[in-house]
Amino acid sequence: MTSRKADPAGIAFRAMACNNAWANHRLLTACAGLDREAFHAPRSGFFPSLARTLNHILVVDWFYVDALEGGSLGPAAWADEVPCDQVARLHAEQRAVDDRLIAVCDVLTAADLAGAVRVHRGDRVQIERRDRLLLHLFQHQTHHRGQAHAMLSETGIAPPQLDEFFSAGEAPLRATEFAQLGWTEEKVWGS
Repeated sequence: MTSRKADPAGIAFRAMACNNAWANHRLLTACAGLDREAFHAPRSGFFPSLARTLNHILVVDWFYVDALEGGSLGPAAWADEVPCDQVARLHAEQRAVDDRLIAVCDVLTAADLAGAVRVHRGDRVQIERRDRLLLHLFQHQTHHRGQAHAMLSETGIAPPQLDEFFSAGEAPLRATEFAQLGWTEEKVWGS
């Protein structure tokens, strides 16, 4: 993540990308306390295990972040629905795609947000506004992280708080996690 003065039009999207990465980090750090059996155990949810749910988030991120970067990965993203069968590898892969998403959002201007993104769907190319696609991606992440959070509560691992944003008064509470991510408040907010 670069330290620069963010374009006012893109700063909210950049903050959402950072918040998204922080929530992923918190959830996957908690999941690191699970053994393989608990990570893959059948659970209630749209994707019936923590492994499948969290890998779905990763695969969809690969799909959309690639499109946002101008790539053409398309349905190849789904070649393996569970590419990471261990939490440590999943955490590393999620972190890498989260960093890519932050980099995309780091340079957004008003014109970029209104611009078109080509989403390769295999049999067709879908054209979407960049701001709408980003909002869809953030909503997707939040939805499935919530499901994983509920699944985690069925284990012996306490689920982390995920419904927070970056309120200024709570900066000391996230300082350790920000340090783990290599962030500072100034880097997140572009000031």
